Amino acid sequence: MDDQITLLRELQDLDQKLNRIDQDQHKLEAERREIDAEVMRIREMVEALQKSITELEGQQTELRQALDREQANVVKAEQRLPEIKTQKEYLAVLKEVDTAKKLVRDLAEQSAQKNAEIQGLEQEVEEKQQAMEALESQSAERCREIEEALKSFEGSRQSLSEQRQAQIKPLSRNLQRNYQLLMERRGGIAVVEARNGTCLGCNMHLPPQLFNSLLLAQDIKTCPHCNRLLFVVRDA
Repeated sequence: MDDQITLLRELQDLDQKLNRIDQDQHKLEAERREIDAEVMRIREMVEALQKSITELEGQQTELRQALDREQANVVKAEQRLPEIKTQKEYLAVLKEVDTAKKLVRDLAEQSAQKNAEIQGLEQEVEEKQQAMEALESQSAERCREIEEALKSFEGSRQSLSEQRQAQIKPLSRNLQRNYQLLMERRGGIAVVEARNGTCLGCNMHLPPQLFNSLLLAQDIKTCPHCNRLLFVVRDA
């Protein structure tokens, strides 16, 4: 039975190494996804800002066109003043000029505000683009490192999987199933040492007769509390 326990211990060591590789791989893949998401987030922010700038520029164009029209109206109205014969008509044209000039001032203020908004957004776009370029440069280097690490993991996994296949083959099907079930249910620890009458998997005391039979290594024993497969380390 010592040979089978040794195989199981070595098998568990291989499975734990494979599990660590899987965990490390998942962490790196998650990091790569986070990097891609951050780059995409900033890119979308830049695109949204550029869209806002385009919309503001359209509004600015409309304001300028309206401003040009009203300025032209002021000029036309003022040119009519010398030709007016009656006081009533003269006052009406003056009111028309004043109204047009007020509208011109309002349009000019709105245009200036739009221009300030556009300049602010353009500055923000420039800052975001610089941040995105810096992030893309850093993330590209990190992603290359992650890719190399993932390739290394694949090589290690292949080698360990081949070792595992050779390690598990001599074990009976029942023992293989029992081991696999324990690995799944007991957090990746199916084979544990029994020391001083105690299972080191669950830290529960073992019946004396069970512990003594482990010392004799007559057959494979399991802990009555956690069902893990037990082994003892004998003094040299």
